[in-house]
Amino acid sequence: MSDAGAGATAMRAVKDAGVWGAVALAVFVPLIGLQAVQDIRGELVLETRWPLLAVLVAMVVAGSLLNTLLIAPWRERRARRVPASRTVAATRLAAAFGRWFPPFAIGFVLVFPFLALWLTGFQGAVKWIDNFGIQILIYVMLGFGLNIVVGLAGLLDLGYVAFYAVGAYSYALLAKEFGFSFFTLLPLAGILAAFWGILLGFPVLRLRGDYLAIVTLAFGEIIRLVLINWVPVTNGYAGISGIPRPTFFGIPFNASDEGFAAVFGLPFSPIYRGIFLYYIILALALLTAWVTVRLRRLPIGRAWEALREDEIACRSLGIDTTATKLTAFAIGAMFGGFAGSFFAARQGFISPESFTFMESATIVAIVVLGGMGSQIGVAIAAVAMIGGTELLRELDFLKEIFGREFDPTQYRMLLFGFGMVVIMIWKPRGLISTRSPSVFLKERKAVSGSLVKEGHG
Repeated sequence: MSDAGAGATAMRAVKDAGVWGAVALAVFVPLIGLQAVQDIRGELVLETRWPLLAVLVAMVVAGSLLNTLLIAPWRERRARRVPASRTVAATRLAAAFGRWFPPFAIGFVLVFPFLALWLTGFQGAVKWIDNFGIQILIYVMLGFGLNIVVGLAGLLDLGYVAFYAVGAYSYALLAKEFGFSFFTLLPLAGILAAFWGILLGFPVLRLRGDYLAIVTLAFGEIIRLVLINWVPVTNGYAGISGIPRPTFFGIPFNASDEGFAAVFGLPFSPIYRGIFLYYIILALALLTAWVTVRLRRLPIGRAWEALREDEIACRSLGIDTTATKLTAFAIGAMFGGFAGSFFAARQGFISPESFTFMESATIVAIVVLGGMGSQIGVAIAAVAMIGGTELLRELDFLKEIFGREFDPTQYRMLLFGFGMVVIMIWKPRGLISTRSPSVFLKERKAVSGSLVKEGHG
C-alpha cells in the first residue's frame, strides 16, 4: 500500500474511532457513568463512575481502530484467496478436531469431580462441581435438545424455556403431592414436555423464519404467565419449595444417621451429593447427544435436514413435513423436560423467575454460536457462555480498580453480545461450521458449512 493510501486509511480509522467513541460516550454516560444509589436516609443520590466509563469508551475506540487497521484488511485478503484451498484446509482441520476432541472431552468430564477434589480439596471442590460442572452440563443438555429443533430441522424456537419449565414444575408438583422418586418422574416429565411440544407444533406447521420465532416466543411467555397466575397450583411468584431431592438407592444425602455419609462411614460433606448429581446430569447429557447422533442417521434425521434446507423440495420428495416438524418439536421438548426435572431436583426450589425469555435467548445463543447442527460446537459454546459467567464472579481484583461496588457479572450480557458480534464476523456459521454427512458412499468426509446453509443445499 502506498504512503497516500496508508495515510487515508489511518485518517478514516481515526474518524471512525472518534464517531464510535462519541456514540459509546452518549450511550454509556446514563448507563455506566451515572448511578442512582440509596443513602442512609433512604434518599436517592446520583453517583459517578468516570474511571469505568473512560475504560469502556477507550475499549470501543481501540476496537474501532483495530477493526479498521487490522481486521478489515485481513478479511479482504482472506476473501481474495482461492476458496478451494481454504475449504480443504478447513476440512482437514475439522476432521482432525472431530477425531481427537470428543474422546478427550468425555474423558475430562468423567474425571472432573476427582480432579477438582485433588486440586482444591473438599471445600473448594463443592463450588467447582456445582457452579461450573453441573450448571454447564444443564445448559449443554438444553443446547443439545434445542439443536434438534433449530440446528437439524431449521425451526427457530425462541420459547424453548417453556419445556424446561414444564419439566421442572411437573417434577416438583408430582414429587411433593404423590411422593414419587426422581428416577420415576424423570421420564414422565420428559413425556409431558414432549406433549406440550406437540401442542406447540400444530399451530406453527405453516410458519417459518421470523413468524415462527414470534409464535414460539409468545408460547414461552404464555407458559411463564400461567405459572405466575395459576396460584392454587404453582404458588405464583412465591414458587415451590421443599422439592424432594434425588437419593442414592433410597439413601438421602443428609446429616442423619440414615444419610449417605453415615451409612458408608464417611464424614458428612455436601460434596457427595454434588458428585452424585454431577454424574446424573452427565449421563443425561451424554444420552441426549447419543440419541441425537443416532436419530440423525435414521430416516427421520435425514428428513429433518431436508426440511431445514428446503421445505418445498422436501414436500416434492414425498416427505411428510407435518410429522417431521412435530417429531422435531416433541423430541427437542422432551430433552428440555429432562433438564427441567433435574434442575428442580437439584435446586429444591423453583419459581417463574427461573424461566424467563433470557434463558431461551441464552440457549439459542449457545446453539448459534456453537454452530447449528454441531454437537461439539454446542458443548464448547455452553462451556464458554455459562462457564464465563461463573468466572466473572471470581474477578474480585477488578473491585480494587473500579471500586468495591463494582460487580463484573452485571456486564456479562455486554461481554456476550460483544463475543457474538466477533464470532458472527469471524465465523458466521458458528464455531464448528462443518457437518459430517449422515449418509456416505465410501468414506465419511466433513462438509463445509458454506455448502449446506439454508437454501443452498
